[in-house]
Amino acid sequence: MEANPRSTGRLPAAFLTPGSSSFMDFLGEHSPEMLPGKRVLPPVQGVIEAPHGTTIVAASFPGGVVLAGDRRATMGNMIAQRDIEKVFPADEYSAVGIAGTAGLAVEMVKLFQLELEHFEKVEGAQLSLEGKANRLSTMIRSNLGMAMQGLAVVPIFAGWDVDREKGRIFSYDVTGGRSEEHGYAATGSGSIFARGSMKKLYREDLTEEQSLTLVIQALYDAADEDSATGGPDVGRRIYPIVTVITDEGFRKLTEAESSEIAHAVLERRREQPDGPRASLL
Repeated sequence: MEANPRSTGRLPAAFLTPGSSSFMDFLGEHSPEMLPGKRVLPPVQGVIEAPHGTTIVAASFPGGVVLAGDRRATMGNMIAQRDIEKVFPADEYSAVGIAGTAGLAVEMVKLFQLELEHFEKVEGAQLSLEGKANRLSTMIRSNLGMAMQGLAVVPIFAGWDVDREKGRIFSYDVTGGRSEEHGYAATGSGSIFARGSMKKLYREDLTEEQSLTLVIQALYDAADEDSATGGPDVGRRIYPIVTVITDEGFRKLTEAESSEIAHAVLERRREQPDGPRASLL
C-alpha cells in the first residue's frame, strides 16, 4: 500500500517534477484556493472599507527608470497608516509600485516575485521585461472579481530592459489591461495631479539626479491637492520611497538620500509654494 505523502512528511511526486514555468499555474493546479482571485467573498452591501494605497509615480531617463511612492494609506476619510511601503523590487532589474487595496496589492506583489523567481529556476534564464509585464497583467486580471467589489489593485511596473538597453514603464487598469508609458506615469488617487506636474517638468535628457527630484516634486504636488496622498512628514521623519533601476540593477534610496531630496524641494517650496515654473514656449 502506498504511503500517504502527508503522513510521511514527503512532498507529492507532482511537486518534485519540473512542469510549467509559471508558479501561478502550478498553484492553480495544486492549491487554487491560495490564489487571491480564486477566493469567494461573502455578499456585501455598499463599499468595503479597507486600507488603500494612493499615489505612485515613475519617470524614465537615458540610463534607467525611477519609481517612487508616497507613504500614506487611507480608509475612507481616515488615515489608516502613515508609513506604508508601496514600492517593491520584483527581481534584480524591475520593481512594482502599488495603488489600490493595500493588503491584496502586497500579496499580489509577493506572488509576482515568486512567479519571476520560479520561472528563472525552471528555465535557467530571466523572463524578458515584456514577459514580466504580461505576467503581472494576468495576475491583475485574475483579481477582477474582487475589483468589481471595490478591492482593486492598480500597480505601475518599471524596469531595465536588458535587450533594448533602456528603462521602460508599464501601467495597468483594473481588468489587467496593460499600456506602456513613455517618459513618465502615475497611478492612484493623486495621479492626476502628479501627472500634470511631471508633464510640465519632464524632459527626455534628464539625469538620474534630476529624475529623482522630478518624482519628489510630483508627489509633493499630488499631496498638495489630494488629501489621500501624504507629503514629506518632517516631524515624523517619513519620506517617500524612491527606487532606481539601471543596468546595474534595482536600488532603493536610503532614508538619508530620500530625505535630502525632500528637504531640498521643501526649501524651494517656501519661496515658490506652487513649485518650479515651466517655460511658456
